[in-house]
Amino acid sequence: MARNIKFSLTAPQDDFVFSDAQFPAFVGGFGAGKSEALVTRLLLQKLRYPRLDVGYFAPTFDLVRLIGFSRFEEKLTQWQLPYKLNKTEKLLHLGTGGSVVFRTLDNPERIVGFEVADAGIDELDTLKPEHAAAAWNKVIARCRQKKGPGVANTCAVATTPEGFRFAYQRWEKKRAAGYAIYRAPTYSNPYLPAGYIDSLRTTYPANLLEAYVEGRFVNLACGSVYPDFCRVKNHTDEVIAAGEDMHVGVDFNVYNCTAIVCAIRCGKPRALAELTGLRDTPALVAALQQRYGGHRIHIYPDASGKSHKTVNASLSDLQLLKNAGFIVCARDANPAVRERVVSLNAALCNAGGERLLLVNTHACPTLTECLEQQVFDKNGDPDKSAGKDHAPDALGYFVYWHWAVAKPMAARSVYLPFLNR
Repeated sequence: MARNIKFSLTAPQDDFVFSDAQFPAFVGGFGAGKSEALVTRLLLQKLRYPRLDVGYFAPTFDLVRLIGFSRFEEKLTQWQLPYKLNKTEKLLHLGTGGSVVFRTLDNPERIVGFEVADAGIDELDTLKPEHAAAAWNKVIARCRQKKGPGVANTCAVATTPEGFRFAYQRWEKKRAAGYAIYRAPTYSNPYLPAGYIDSLRTTYPANLLEAYVEGRFVNLACGSVYPDFCRVKNHTDEVIAAGEDMHVGVDFNVYNCTAIVCAIRCGKPRALAELTGLRDTPALVAALQQRYGGHRIHIYPDASGKSHKTVNASLSDLQLLKNAGFIVCARDANPAVRERVVSLNAALCNAGGERLLLVNTHACPTLTECLEQQVFDKNGDPDKSAGKDHAPDALGYFVYWHWAVAKPMAARSVYLPFLNR
């Protein structure tokens, strides 16, 4: 018998629950209603195809028991729909026909032996990235009950963002057709108890609040090299203007030469474009001449460019840049790594909260990702093993040349008795 089912959703929940995307992800802060949205979506899909099954997946059986079982029972009771839950078999049979299949993700190899029409995964990003990827592939392989001609099987995800892990890679960085992301900050939920968000703000540091309140992908690793960089607060839509001077920081690497193209406007730096993955210095010269031939170009290079390591061993990298007509701003040696990092951090956000350096994050995706993700290694130095160092280093050479933070000197007095003789 047909029945009208009434329920209330927040705006982000509504977008997710009724999304037409095959693989929608609801990424939200604590208390944003992620599990509520996921269960609502699955039940509505189940009721559209009463004889078919849906699957609910969570990282552990505790989460299945505490969240999955209780949420589905609560929702079905509220909607006055008959059901029978078999906790041993982890199956919930609806009076309308078909079932909800509950499974865990702790061993992806066990996600076999059943089929569903649609699926939902709760807190996928709490798994290690390789584990999450294996579980995701197994779950979507189970979504193959036929729904009707031309109707796709779907798999939805609801998760808290846990840094740059599987959810970031799949739904943000390498998003393919059919994938859609819906963000839900904690404060989008009007039903939270008074003081809940304030309690989070007094408990978590700023970078964790970006994830756990705003629902954003941020670096949660201990020891971020550029902790105050924010792709929102440090973003600019500014682009390169015709004829203006270009200021290019360069990090020399064989097969991965990196350049960050900047401008100086009203005395402030703007990172507006990037050149990455270039083979060598001649390739860099050709790219700069092709793209910015009408500009006067200042180069701020890695001091290692004095060595003979290009394809033309008779010329140094710096000499190749000078021969191309660029203005080369180079010291005899690179600044100390910590001084360069401190200077770049101060330009990104100083102690007074001013963000001197802005980045066109759309035009500089590699730089943006590296500023977010580079961490310190076990020795307390910026990590170079993950390849996140080249773009920040290139930008840092330019910033240090113009906006170096002076190393503080301790004032001290020394008693020299011979001066009194």
